[in-house]
Amino acid sequence: MTPRIVVLSAPSGGGKTTIAKTLRERYPDQFGFSVSATTRKPRAGETDGIDYRFWKPSQFLAGVNQGQFLEHAQYGGELYGTLRSDVAKILESGRHVLLDIEVNGAAQVRKLDANALTIFILPSDPRVLVQRLVGRGSESRDEIKQRLERAIDEITEATAFHRWVRNDDLDQAVEAVLKVSEEPARFVRDPKDLPWMKQYLIALDDERHRL
Repeated sequence: MTPRIVVLSAPSGGGKTTIAKTLRERYPDQFGFSVSATTRKPRAGETDGIDYRFWKPSQFLAGVNQGQFLEHAQYGGELYGTLRSDVAKILESGRHVLLDIEVNGAAQVRKLDANALTIFILPSDPRVLVQRLVGRGSESRDEIKQRLERAIDEITEATAFHRWVRNDDLDQAVEAVLKVSEEPARFVRDPKDLPWMKQYLIALDDERHRL
């Protein structure tokens, strides 16, 4: 196994964080997880240094200026980034680096590392995405609508990703990511994927207007 960066991206509710967590729990000798730094506040149950590194904006911006980040991006009014030092340590240990990051960060990683594999994750049914966001109970209707608007923008960027993984069953999604992590960083599409994605965008916009 040649260690590499494996990027998982998805709109909010897509399930990338759960897949990343499950991969590193089941395959700790194959995957190491780089904990992102963020300026957002912790949610209930989140622990600093495990779920995220919760940094003050001034600390984060200082890190950017010092070149500490492999990638960084703004999402939902907050800053998120991957520390170069974390990535280096995991690669040196002989494991793949799992990055749970947004589409802008994934684009930065692709430019920096030709061997990095980028994977876009979605449940097959857009209604599931909406239900997951609503089910959190932590955001207002307007905030959920904003999340869905952002999701539509993110899904239009999915064609830039090497693989698409449908997250309907956690075990199947985890095994799909495990399999493709050992394959070349090339674009692979099922003939049905593009029509599905086009219809997905239409249906998600309809769901947004129903809220």
